[in-house]
Amino acid sequence: MITNPTNSLNRTRAQESSHAIQRMYITMRHLFSRGFYKPMGVSGSTLRQALLSLRPEIYGTIAEEKIELQGLLYVVDRLPIGIEQCMHINLTSAEGFGGSHFEVIVPAKRRRNCYRIDFEQMNIEITRGRSEIYDILTHLTFLYIESHKIAHQVLIGEKGKTTRDWQKLEAAITAEKKLTKKAREIAVSHTANILGRTFEEILAVYDAFATDKQPDHFLHLIYWLGKRAISEITDQDKRIITFSPVLRERLGHHIHGEQWANTIKNILVKQQLITRPIHIISANLHSVMNALYAPKALQKLAKSTDIFTIYEQLSASENSAMRNKIKQLALKEGMIYLEDKSGTNIDVQLIDTAKVDFTQNTNLSGVASANNAPVLIVMDYAFGEQAYETIDELLKPYKTKAKNYFLNVDSISVMGKAGILDGGKGDIMIPSAHIFEGTADNYPFKNELKKEDFDGQNVDVYEGAMVTVLGTSLQNKDLLRFFHESTWDVIGLEMEGVHYQKAIQSASKIRKSISSEVKVRYAYYASDNPLETGSTLASGGLGLSGVRPTYVITHQILKQILN
Repeated sequence: MITNPTNSLNRTRAQESSHAIQRMYITMRHLFSRGFYKPMGVSGSTLRQALLSLRPEIYGTIAEEKIELQGLLYVVDRLPIGIEQCMHINLTSAEGFGGSHFEVIVPAKRRRNCYRIDFEQMNIEITRGRSEIYDILTHLTFLYIESHKIAHQVLIGEKGKTTRDWQKLEAAITAEKKLTKKAREIAVSHTANILGRTFEEILAVYDAFATDKQPDHFLHLIYWLGKRAISEITDQDKRIITFSPVLRERLGHHIHGEQWANTIKNILVKQQLITRPIHIISANLHSVMNALYAPKALQKLAKSTDIFTIYEQLSASENSAMRNKIKQLALKEGMIYLEDKSGTNIDVQLIDTAKVDFTQNTNLSGVASANNAPVLIVMDYAFGEQAYETIDELLKPYKTKAKNYFLNVDSISVMGKAGILDGGKGDIMIPSAHIFEGTADNYPFKNELKKEDFDGQNVDVYEGAMVTVLGTSLQNKDLLRFFHESTWDVIGLEMEGVHYQKAIQSASKIRKSISSEVKVRYAYYASDNPLETGSTLASGGLGLSGVRPTYVITHQILKQILN
Protein backbone atom coordinates (compact mmCIF):
# COMPACT_ATOMS: atom_id res chain seq x y z
CA MET A 1 0.00 0.00 0.00
CA ILE A 2 1.42 3.41 -1.01
CA THR A 3 1.02 6.20 1.53
CA ASN A 4 0.93 9.87 0.69
CA PRO A 5 4.08 11.44 2.23
CA THR A 6 2.42 14.87 2.36
CA ASN A 7 -0.52 13.57 4.41
CA SER A 8 1.89 11.72 6.70
CA LEU A 9 3.90 14.92 7.23
CA ASN A 10 0.78 16.98 7.98
CA ARG A 11 -0.45 14.36 10.41
CA THR A 12 2.92 14.37 12.18
CA ARG A 13 2.86 18.16 12.45
CA ALA A 14 -0.68 18.03 13.87
CA GLN A 15 0.46 15.42 16.40
CA GLU A 16 3.46 17.57 17.35
CA SER A 17 1.13 20.53 17.87
CA SER A 18 -1.28 18.51 20.00
CA HIS A 19 1.62 17.25 22.09
CA ALA A 20 2.96 20.80 22.48
CA ILE A 21 -0.42 21.97 23.83
CA GLN A 22 -0.47 19.04 26.28
CA ARG A 23 3.04 19.96 27.47
CA MET A 24 2.03 23.60 27.92
CA TYR A 25 -1.05 22.57 29.89
CA ILE A 26 0.93 20.26 32.21
CA THR A 27 3.85 22.70 32.56
CA MET A 28 1.64 25.65 33.50
CA ARG A 29 -0.13 23.60 36.17
CA HIS A 30 3.26 22.46 37.50
CA LEU A 31 4.63 26.03 37.64
CA PHE A 32 1.48 27.17 39.42
CA SER A 33 1.92 24.44 42.05
CA ARG A 34 5.58 25.42 42.41
CA GLY A 35 4.59 29.03 43.11
CA PHE A 36 7.08 30.94 40.95
CA TYR A 37 9.27 30.67 37.87
CA LYS A 38 11.58 32.67 35.61
CA PRO A 39 10.05 32.74 32.12
CA MET A 40 13.39 33.16 30.33
CA GLY A 41 15.31 30.93 32.73
CA VAL A 42 15.61 27.17 33.03
CA SER A 43 12.22 26.86 34.74
CA GLY A 44 10.46 28.54 31.80
CA SER A 45 12.29 26.68 29.04
CA THR A 46 9.64 23.94 28.58
CA LEU A 47 6.93 26.54 28.13
CA ARG A 48 9.04 28.50 25.61
CA GLN A 49 10.00 25.41 23.64
CA ALA A 50 6.40 24.19 23.50
CA LEU A 51 5.16 27.57 22.23
CA LEU A 52 7.92 27.73 19.61
CA SER A 53 7.14 24.16 18.55
CA LEU A 54 3.42 24.97 18.32
CA ARG A 55 3.88 28.29 16.45
CA PRO A 56 0.24 29.44 16.87
CA GLU A 57 -1.25 31.48 14.04
CA ILE A 58 -2.06 34.35 16.40
CA TYR A 59 1.64 34.78 17.22
CA GLY A 60 2.66 34.92 13.56
CA THR A 61 6.45 35.06 13.17
CA ILE A 62 7.27 33.97 16.74
CA ALA A 63 9.77 31.37 15.45
CA GLU A 64 11.50 33.84 13.07
CA GLU A 65 14.04 36.58 13.77
CA LYS A 66 11.79 39.49 12.86
CA ILE A 67 9.37 40.81 15.45
CA GLU A 68 5.68 39.89 15.10
CA LEU A 69 3.61 43.11 15.03
CA GLN A 70 -0.03 41.94 14.81
CA GLY A 71 0.53 39.27 17.47
CA LEU A 72 2.19 41.88 19.68
CA LEU A 73 -0.84 44.15 19.34
CA TYR A 74 -3.20 41.27 20.17
CA VAL A 75 -1.23 40.46 23.35
CA VAL A 76 -0.76 44.07 24.49
CA ASP A 77 -4.55 44.64 24.29
CA ARG A 78 -5.00 41.76 26.75
CA LEU A 79 -2.30 42.69 29.27
CA PRO A 80 -2.13 45.79 31.51
CA ILE A 81 -0.41 48.90 30.19
CA GLY A 82 3.13 49.13 31.56
CA ILE A 83 3.66 45.42 32.14
CA GLU A 84 6.65 45.47 29.77
CA GLN A 85 8.52 47.65 32.31
CA CYS A 86 7.99 45.23 35.20
CA MET A 87 10.53 42.68 36.39
CA HIS A 88 8.09 40.98 38.74
CA ILE A 89 4.60 39.81 37.72
CA ASN A 90 2.52 38.60 40.66
CA LEU A 91 -0.69 36.66 40.00
CA THR A 92 -3.03 37.03 42.98
CA SER A 93 -6.55 36.19 44.08
CA ALA A 94 -8.95 39.01 45.07
CA GLU A 95 -6.92 40.06 48.10
CA GLY A 96 -8.20 43.55 48.88
CA PHE A 97 -6.24 45.67 46.42
CA GLY A 98 -9.52 47.18 45.18
CA GLY A 99 -9.85 49.10 48.45
CA SER A 100 -6.29 50.42 48.38
CA HIS A 101 -4.69 53.55 46.94
CA PHE A 102 -3.39 51.54 43.95
CA GLU A 103 -4.95 52.58 40.65
CA VAL A 104 -6.80 49.72 38.95
CA ILE A 105 -5.56 49.01 35.42
CA VAL A 106 -7.96 47.09 33.16
CA PRO A 107 -6.58 45.79 29.82
CA ALA A 108 -8.37 47.06 26.72
CA LYS A 109 -9.77 43.65 25.72
CA ARG A 110 -9.78 41.55 28.90
CA ARG A 111 -11.85 42.29 31.99
CA ARG A 112 -9.30 41.72 34.72
CA ASN A 113 -8.10 44.05 37.49
CA CYS A 114 -4.38 44.79 37.58
CA TYR A 115 -2.40 46.95 40.02
CA ARG A 116 1.01 48.59 39.56
CA ILE A 117 2.55 48.08 43.01
CA ASP A 118 5.73 49.94 42.11
CA PHE A 119 7.85 50.48 39.01
CA GLU A 120 9.17 46.90 39.19
CA GLN A 121 5.98 44.98 40.04
CA MET A 122 2.56 44.40 38.47
CA ASN A 123 -0.15 42.44 40.29
CA ILE A 124 -2.83 40.73 38.19
CA GLU A 125 -6.02 39.55 39.92
CA ILE A 126 -7.17 36.05 38.91
CA THR A 127 -10.87 35.51 39.59
CA ARG A 128 -11.93 33.58 36.49
CA GLY A 129 -10.16 30.26 37.06
CA ARG A 130 -7.29 28.39 35.49
CA SER A 131 -8.09 29.43 31.92
CA GLU A 132 -7.24 33.00 32.87
CA ILE A 133 -3.84 31.85 34.16
CA TYR A 134 -3.16 29.89 30.95
CA ASP A 135 -4.15 32.97 28.90
CA ILE A 136 -1.81 35.30 30.81
CA LEU A 137 1.17 32.92 30.94
CA THR A 138 0.93 32.17 27.22
CA HIS A 139 0.81 35.88 26.32
CA LEU A 140 3.71 36.68 28.68
CA THR A 141 5.80 33.84 27.21
CA PHE A 142 5.24 35.28 23.72
CA LEU A 143 6.08 38.78 24.96
CA TYR A 144 9.36 37.64 26.56
CA ILE A 145 10.40 35.60 23.51
CA GLU A 146 9.89 38.72 21.37
CA SER A 147 11.82 40.83 23.87
CA HIS A 148 14.86 38.56 23.59
CA LYS A 149 14.68 38.78 19.80
CA ILE A 150 14.97 42.56 20.20
CA ALA A 151 17.93 42.17 22.56
CA HIS A 152 19.78 39.81 20.22
CA GLN A 153 19.32 42.33 17.38
CA VAL A 154 20.87 45.23 19.32
CA LEU A 155 23.57 43.63 21.49
CA ILE A 156 27.14 43.66 20.16
CA GLY A 157 29.64 41.34 21.84
CA GLU A 158 29.42 40.13 25.44
CA LYS A 159 29.93 43.39 27.36
CA GLY A 160 26.53 44.88 26.75
CA LYS A 161 27.48 47.26 23.96
CA THR A 162 24.51 48.09 21.73
CA THR A 163 23.93 49.17 18.13
CA ARG A 164 23.53 52.79 17.03
CA ASP A 165 19.83 52.13 16.27
CA TRP A 166 19.22 51.13 19.90
CA GLN A 167 21.11 54.12 21.25
CA LYS A 168 18.99 56.48 19.13
CA LEU A 169 15.76 54.82 20.28
CA GLU A 170 16.91 55.06 23.89
CA ALA A 171 17.68 58.76 23.47
CA ALA A 172 14.18 59.38 22.08
CA ILE A 173 12.49 57.49 24.94
CA THR A 174 14.51 59.04 27.75
CA ALA A 175 14.14 62.60 26.44
CA GLU A 176 11.90 64.65 28.70
CA LYS A 177 10.09 66.55 25.95
CA LYS A 178 7.24 65.27 23.79
CA LEU A 179 8.31 63.88 20.41
CA THR A 180 7.77 66.09 17.39
CA LYS A 181 6.57 64.50 14.17
CA LYS A 182 10.12 64.59 12.78
CA ALA A 183 11.65 63.12 15.94
CA ARG A 184 8.98 60.39 15.99
CA GLU A 185 9.71 59.39 12.39
CA ILE A 186 13.44 59.27 13.12
CA ALA A 187 12.77 57.01 16.11
CA VAL A 188 10.45 54.82 14.01
CA SER A 189 13.16 54.50 11.37
CA HIS A 190 15.66 53.18 13.92
CA THR A 191 13.02 50.94 15.48
CA ALA A 192 12.21 49.42 12.07
CA ASN A 193 15.87 48.39 11.72
CA ILE A 194 15.82 46.83 15.20
CA LEU A 195 12.63 44.88 14.51
CA GLY A 196 13.54 43.72 11.01
CA ARG A 197 10.47 45.48 9.63
CA THR A 198 9.99 48.26 7.11
CA PHE A 199 9.28 51.87 8.07
CA GLU A 200 5.90 51.47 6.36
CA GLU A 201 5.01 48.35 8.37
CA ILE A 202 5.70 50.16 11.65
CA LEU A 203 3.61 53.19 10.68
CA ALA A 204 0.71 50.91 9.70
CA VAL A 205 0.35 49.63 13.30
CA TYR A 206 1.77 52.60 15.23
CA ASP A 207 -1.53 54.30 16.09
CA ALA A 208 -3.17 51.01 17.09
CA PHE A 209 -0.73 50.77 20.02
CA ALA A 210 -1.32 54.39 21.11
CA THR A 211 -3.18 55.26 24.30
CA ASP A 212 -4.75 58.55 25.40
CA LYS A 213 -1.92 59.16 27.86
CA GLN A 214 0.87 57.81 25.66
CA PRO A 215 0.50 58.39 21.90
CA ASP A 216 4.02 56.96 21.37
CA HIS A 217 3.32 53.79 23.35
CA PHE A 218 4.71 51.58 20.57
CA LEU A 219 8.22 53.05 20.93
CA HIS A 220 8.08 52.77 24.73
CA LEU A 221 6.87 49.18 24.49
CA ILE A 222 9.72 48.11 22.18
CA TYR A 223 12.30 49.97 24.28
CA TRP A 224 11.27 48.44 27.62
CA LEU A 225 10.90 44.95 26.18
CA GLY A 226 14.41 45.22 24.78
CA LYS A 227 15.85 46.88 27.90
CA ARG A 228 14.56 44.17 30.25
CA ALA A 229 15.82 41.43 27.94
CA ILE A 230 19.26 43.07 27.70
CA SER A 231 19.43 43.11 31.53
CA GLU A 232 18.57 39.40 31.59
CA ILE A 233 21.32 38.56 29.10
CA THR A 234 24.10 40.83 30.37
CA ASP A 235 23.39 41.06 34.12
CA GLN A 236 21.41 37.84 34.70
CA ASP A 237 18.65 40.06 36.11
CA LYS A 238 15.80 37.67 35.35
CA ARG A 239 12.14 38.60 35.19
CA ILE A 240 10.01 36.46 37.49
CA ILE A 241 6.36 35.40 37.65
CA THR A 242 4.92 34.44 41.05
CA PHE A 243 1.57 33.04 42.23
CA SER A 244 0.39 34.33 45.59
CA PRO A 245 -0.17 31.75 48.38
CA VAL A 246 -3.83 32.83 48.66
CA LEU A 247 -4.40 32.25 44.92
CA ARG A 248 -2.82 28.82 45.10
CA GLU A 249 -4.99 27.96 48.09
CA ARG A 250 -8.27 29.28 46.63
CA LEU A 251 -8.07 28.18 43.00
CA GLY A 252 -10.52 25.39 42.19
CA HIS A 253 -12.66 26.01 45.28
CA HIS A 254 -15.36 27.92 43.35
CA ILE A 255 -15.23 30.78 45.86
CA HIS A 256 -16.16 33.46 43.31
CA GLY A 257 -18.63 31.24 41.45
CA GLU A 258 -20.47 30.28 44.64
CA GLN A 259 -20.83 33.90 45.73
CA TRP A 260 -22.00 34.87 42.22
CA ALA A 261 -24.62 32.07 42.06
CA ASN A 262 -25.95 32.70 45.58
CA THR A 263 -26.51 36.38 44.78
CA ILE A 264 -28.69 35.39 41.81
CA LYS A 265 -30.67 32.79 43.76
CA ASN A 266 -31.17 35.17 46.68
CA ILE A 267 -32.79 37.73 44.33
CA LEU A 268 -34.96 35.00 42.77
CA VAL A 269 -36.28 34.13 46.25
CA LYS A 270 -36.89 37.77 47.20
CA GLN A 271 -38.75 38.42 43.94
CA GLN A 272 -40.74 35.17 44.32
CA LEU A 273 -39.41 33.89 40.99
CA ILE A 274 -37.45 30.85 42.16
CA THR A 275 -40.32 28.36 41.62
CA ARG A 276 -41.09 29.56 38.08
CA PRO A 277 -39.63 27.88 34.94
CA ILE A 278 -36.08 29.16 34.64
CA HIS A 279 -34.13 29.51 31.40
CA ILE A 280 -30.42 30.26 31.63
CA ILE A 281 -28.85 32.08 28.67
CA SER A 282 -25.10 32.64 28.42
CA ALA A 283 -24.63 35.44 25.90
CA ASN A 284 -23.68 39.10 25.64
CA LEU A 285 -25.93 41.31 27.77
CA HIS A 286 -27.33 43.50 25.02
CA SER A 287 -28.84 41.07 22.51
CA VAL A 288 -31.58 39.49 24.67
CA MET A 289 -32.56 42.87 26.17
CA ASN A 290 -32.68 44.55 22.75
CA ALA A 291 -34.64 41.68 21.18
CA LEU A 292 -37.28 41.84 23.93
CA TYR A 293 -37.57 45.59 24.48
CA ALA A 294 -36.26 47.51 21.42
CA PRO A 295 -39.50 47.22 19.33
CA LYS A 296 -41.50 49.00 22.05
CA ALA A 297 -38.81 51.42 23.29
CA LEU A 298 -38.10 52.54 19.70
CA GLN A 299 -41.59 51.91 18.25
CA LYS A 300 -41.61 54.99 15.99
CA LEU A 301 -38.32 53.95 14.42
CA ALA A 302 -39.39 50.28 14.32
CA LYS A 303 -42.44 51.10 12.15
CA SER A 304 -40.27 52.43 9.33
CA THR A 305 -36.98 50.57 9.81
CA ASP A 306 -36.00 46.90 9.55
CA ILE A 307 -35.27 45.50 13.02
CA PHE A 308 -31.77 44.33 12.01
CA THR A 309 -30.93 47.86 10.84
CA ILE A 310 -32.00 49.07 14.29
CA TYR A 311 -29.75 46.45 15.91
CA GLU A 312 -26.84 47.72 13.80
CA GLN A 313 -27.56 51.29 14.92
CA LEU A 314 -27.63 50.14 18.54
CA SER A 315 -24.15 48.65 18.17
CA ALA A 316 -22.70 52.02 17.12
CA SER A 317 -20.87 53.83 19.93
CA GLU A 318 -22.55 57.17 19.22
CA ASN A 319 -26.08 55.82 19.88
CA SER A 320 -25.87 55.56 23.67
CA ALA A 321 -29.16 57.50 24.04
CA MET A 322 -31.03 54.77 22.11
CA ARG A 323 -29.43 52.04 24.20
CA ASN A 324 -30.27 53.87 27.42
CA LYS A 325 -33.92 54.25 26.35
CA ILE A 326 -34.18 50.47 25.90
CA LYS A 327 -32.50 49.79 29.24
CA GLN A 328 -34.84 52.16 31.10
CA LEU A 329 -37.89 50.43 29.59
CA ALA A 330 -36.43 47.02 30.47
CA LEU A 331 -35.92 48.04 34.11
CA LYS A 332 -39.60 49.07 34.25
CA GLU A 333 -40.88 45.91 32.56
CA GLY A 334 -39.46 42.91 34.35
CA MET A 335 -35.65 43.24 34.12
CA ILE A 336 -33.37 43.30 37.18
CA TYR A 337 -29.72 44.11 36.51
CA LEU A 338 -27.14 42.49 38.80
CA GLU A 339 -23.71 44.08 38.49
CA ASP A 340 -21.08 41.56 39.55
CA LYS A 341 -19.55 42.04 43.00
CA SER A 342 -18.12 38.53 43.35
CA GLY A 343 -15.04 38.94 41.15
CA THR A 344 -16.25 36.65 38.37
CA ASN A 345 -16.67 39.68 36.08
CA ILE A 346 -19.97 38.16 34.92
CA ASP A 347 -22.88 40.59 35.13
CA VAL A 348 -26.42 39.20 35.04
CA GLN A 349 -29.91 40.24 33.92
CA LEU A 350 -32.97 38.60 35.49
CA ILE A 351 -36.02 39.00 33.24
CA ASP A 352 -39.59 38.15 34.27
CA THR A 353 -41.24 37.64 30.90
CA ALA A 354 -44.71 38.00 32.50
CA LYS A 355 -43.98 41.73 32.72
CA VAL A 356 -42.72 42.14 29.15
CA ASP A 357 -45.13 43.85 26.73
CA PHE A 358 -45.04 41.84 23.49
CA THR A 359 -47.79 43.75 21.70
CA GLN A 360 -45.27 45.85 19.74
CA ASN A 361 -42.94 42.92 19.06
CA THR A 362 -43.68 41.18 15.76
CA ASN A 363 -40.55 39.01 16.02
CA LEU A 364 -41.55 37.32 19.29
CA SER A 365 -44.93 36.15 20.55
CA GLY A 366 -46.10 36.78 24.09
CA VAL A 367 -46.34 34.35 26.97
CA ALA A 368 -49.51 32.32 27.45
CA SER A 369 -49.74 32.22 31.25
CA ALA A 370 -48.41 34.96 33.52
CA ASN A 371 -48.42 32.60 36.52
CA ASN A 372 -46.04 30.20 34.82
CA ALA A 373 -44.20 32.61 32.53
CA PRO A 374 -40.50 31.88 31.96
CA VAL A 375 -37.84 33.67 33.99
CA LEU A 376 -34.64 34.37 32.08
CA ILE A 377 -31.22 34.42 33.73
CA VAL A 378 -29.03 36.11 31.13
CA MET A 379 -25.36 35.86 32.12
CA ASP A 380 -22.44 37.52 30.39
CA TYR A 381 -19.71 35.34 28.84
CA ALA A 382 -17.72 33.07 31.13
CA PHE A 383 -14.03 32.54 30.33
CA GLY A 384 -12.82 29.01 29.63
CA GLU A 385 -12.94 26.74 32.70
CA GLN A 386 -14.88 29.46 34.53
CA ALA A 387 -17.95 28.22 32.63
CA TYR A 388 -17.89 25.02 34.72
CA GLU A 389 -17.50 26.89 38.01
CA THR A 390 -20.37 29.30 37.39
CA ILE A 391 -22.94 26.89 35.93
CA ASP A 392 -22.03 24.15 38.43
CA GLU A 393 -22.74 26.54 41.31
CA LEU A 394 -25.85 28.05 39.70
CA LEU A 395 -27.51 24.63 39.22
CA LYS A 396 -27.03 23.58 42.85
CA PRO A 397 -30.03 23.78 45.23
CA TYR A 398 -30.28 27.03 47.19
CA LYS A 399 -30.37 26.51 50.93
CA THR A 400 -32.04 29.03 53.23
CA LYS A 401 -33.05 28.76 56.88
CA ALA A 402 -36.65 28.20 55.79
CA LYS A 403 -36.16 25.54 53.08
CA ASN A 404 -34.06 24.15 50.24
CA TYR A 405 -34.98 25.33 46.75
CA PHE A 406 -34.33 23.15 43.71
CA LEU A 407 -34.28 25.40 40.66
CA ASN A 408 -36.88 24.56 38.01
CA VAL A 409 -34.36 24.90 35.17
CA ASP A 410 -36.14 24.18 31.90
CA SER A 411 -33.32 25.05 29.48
CA ILE A 412 -29.75 26.28 29.21
CA SER A 413 -28.73 28.19 26.09
CA VAL A 414 -25.20 29.19 25.15
CA MET A 415 -24.51 31.73 22.43
CA GLY A 416 -20.98 32.97 21.80
CA LYS A 417 -18.22 33.79 19.37
CA ALA A 418 -16.04 31.02 17.99
CA GLY A 419 -13.50 30.31 15.30
CA ILE A 420 -14.94 28.59 12.24
CA LEU A 421 -13.11 26.02 10.09
CA ASP A 422 -15.50 25.85 7.12
CA GLY A 423 -16.90 29.29 6.36
CA GLY A 424 -16.14 32.89 7.26
CA LYS A 425 -16.78 35.72 9.69
CA GLY A 426 -20.43 36.10 10.63
CA ASP A 427 -21.48 32.53 9.77
CA ILE A 428 -23.32 30.41 12.37
CA MET A 429 -22.22 27.08 13.89
CA ILE A 430 -24.65 24.62 15.50
CA PRO A 431 -22.69 21.99 17.46
CA SER A 432 -23.84 18.39 17.94
CA ALA A 433 -21.00 17.56 20.34
CA HIS A 434 -18.07 19.18 22.15
CA ILE A 435 -14.61 17.59 22.08
CA PHE A 436 -11.98 18.59 24.65
CA GLU A 437 -8.68 19.34 22.93
CA GLY A 438 -5.66 17.34 24.07
CA THR A 439 -7.83 14.57 25.57
CA ALA A 440 -10.22 11.87 24.39
CA ASP A 441 -13.08 13.52 26.33
CA ASN A 442 -16.18 14.11 24.23
CA TYR A 443 -19.67 15.36 25.06
CA PRO A 444 -22.43 14.54 22.55
CA PHE A 445 -25.84 16.09 23.29
CA LYS A 446 -29.22 16.79 21.73
CA ASN A 447 -29.14 20.40 20.58
CA GLU A 448 -32.61 21.98 20.50
CA LEU A 449 -31.33 24.33 17.79
CA LYS A 450 -31.18 22.90 14.28
CA LYS A 451 -29.72 24.12 11.01
CA GLU A 452 -33.19 24.41 9.44
CA ASP A 453 -34.26 26.82 12.21
CA PHE A 454 -32.19 29.45 10.42
CA ASP A 455 -33.51 28.95 6.90
CA GLY A 456 -34.29 32.21 5.11
CA GLN A 457 -32.33 34.33 7.61
CA ASN A 458 -29.62 35.33 5.12
CA VAL A 459 -26.82 33.63 7.08
CA ASP A 460 -24.72 30.55 6.30
CA VAL A 461 -25.11 27.79 8.90
CA TYR A 462 -22.83 24.81 9.62
CA GLU A 463 -23.67 21.81 11.81
CA GLY A 464 -21.26 19.34 13.42
CA ALA A 465 -18.87 18.74 16.30
CA MET A 466 -16.88 21.59 17.88
CA VAL A 467 -13.61 21.46 19.79
CA THR A 468 -13.15 23.21 23.14
CA VAL A 469 -9.58 24.45 23.27
CA LEU A 470 -7.19 25.39 26.08
CA GLY A 471 -6.83 28.82 24.50
CA THR A 472 -8.00 30.15 21.14
CA SER A 473 -4.63 31.88 20.73
CA LEU A 474 -2.77 28.53 20.86
CA GLN A 475 -4.10 27.04 17.62
CA ASN A 476 -2.18 26.54 14.37
CA LYS A 477 -3.35 25.51 10.92
CA ASP A 478 -1.89 22.00 11.01
CA LEU A 479 -3.78 21.09 14.17
CA LEU A 480 -7.01 22.70 13.00
CA ARG A 481 -6.84 21.04 9.57
CA PHE A 482 -6.49 17.67 11.30
CA PHE A 483 -9.60 18.34 13.41
CA HIS A 484 -11.50 19.55 10.36
CA GLU A 485 -10.42 17.02 7.74
CA SER A 486 -10.19 13.86 9.87
CA THR A 487 -13.18 11.79 10.97
CA TRP A 488 -13.69 14.21 13.87
CA ASP A 489 -15.11 16.55 11.18
CA VAL A 490 -14.91 19.56 13.53
CA ILE A 491 -16.63 22.74 12.26
CA GLY A 492 -15.22 25.23 14.79
CA LEU A 493 -13.36 25.94 18.00
CA GLU A 494 -14.26 27.76 21.21
CA MET A 495 -13.23 27.74 24.88
CA GLU A 496 -16.27 27.00 27.04
CA GLY A 497 -18.54 24.33 25.52
CA VAL A 498 -17.08 21.27 27.27
CA HIS A 499 -17.06 23.07 30.61
CA TYR A 500 -20.73 24.12 30.30
CA GLN A 501 -21.83 20.65 29.24
CA LYS A 502 -19.81 18.93 31.97
CA ALA A 503 -21.62 21.02 34.62
CA ILE A 504 -25.04 20.48 32.99
CA GLN A 505 -24.59 16.69 32.76
CA SER A 506 -23.39 16.32 36.35
CA ALA A 507 -26.34 18.39 37.66
CA SER A 508 -29.01 16.68 35.53
CA LYS A 509 -27.76 13.10 35.21
CA ILE A 510 -25.81 12.43 38.44
CA ARG A 511 -26.61 14.93 41.20
CA LYS A 512 -30.25 15.26 40.07
CA SER A 513 -30.36 18.88 41.27
CA ILE A 514 -32.18 19.82 38.03
CA SER A 515 -34.42 17.83 35.69
CA SER A 516 -32.79 15.15 33.59
CA GLU A 517 -34.97 16.45 30.72
CA VAL A 518 -33.33 19.89 30.74
CA LYS A 519 -33.05 21.26 27.19
CA VAL A 520 -29.72 22.59 25.88
CA ARG A 521 -29.09 24.99 23.03
CA TYR A 522 -25.67 25.86 21.67
CA ALA A 523 -25.03 28.25 18.79
CA TYR A 524 -21.94 30.24 17.86
CA TYR A 525 -21.24 32.98 15.36
CA ALA A 526 -17.87 33.07 13.65
CA SER A 527 -15.41 35.73 14.77
CA ASP A 528 -12.64 34.45 12.48
CA ASN A 529 -11.47 31.57 10.33
CA PRO A 530 -7.99 30.59 11.58
CA LEU A 531 -7.44 28.39 8.49
CA GLU A 532 -7.55 31.47 6.26
CA THR A 533 -4.55 33.79 6.06
CA GLY A 534 -5.50 37.23 7.33
CA SER A 535 -8.67 35.98 9.02
CA THR A 536 -7.38 35.13 12.50
CA LEU A 537 -8.39 36.89 15.71
CA ALA A 538 -5.50 39.30 15.27
CA SER A 539 -7.05 40.63 12.04
CA GLY A 540 -9.61 42.65 14.01
CA GLY A 541 -13.15 42.41 15.31
CA LEU A 542 -16.38 41.43 13.63
CA GLY A 543 -17.75 44.96 13.28
CA LEU A 544 -21.26 45.07 11.81
CA SER A 545 -20.86 41.59 10.28
CA GLY A 546 -21.52 40.12 13.72
CA VAL A 547 -24.84 41.91 14.29
CA ARG A 548 -27.13 39.77 12.10
CA PRO A 549 -25.92 36.34 13.30
CA THR A 550 -26.03 37.52 16.94
CA TYR A 551 -29.69 38.53 16.71
CA VAL A 552 -30.75 35.69 14.42
CA ILE A 553 -29.54 33.27 17.13
CA THR A 554 -31.07 35.38 19.92
CA HIS A 555 -34.48 35.45 18.21
CA GLN A 556 -34.45 31.67 17.72
CA ILE A 557 -33.49 30.98 21.36
CA LEU A 558 -36.23 33.32 22.64
CA LYS A 559 -38.85 31.87 20.29
CA GLN A 560 -38.19 28.38 21.61
CA ILE A 561 -38.29 29.57 25.23
CA LEU A 562 -41.44 31.67 24.89
CA ASN A 563 -43.35 29.08 22.86
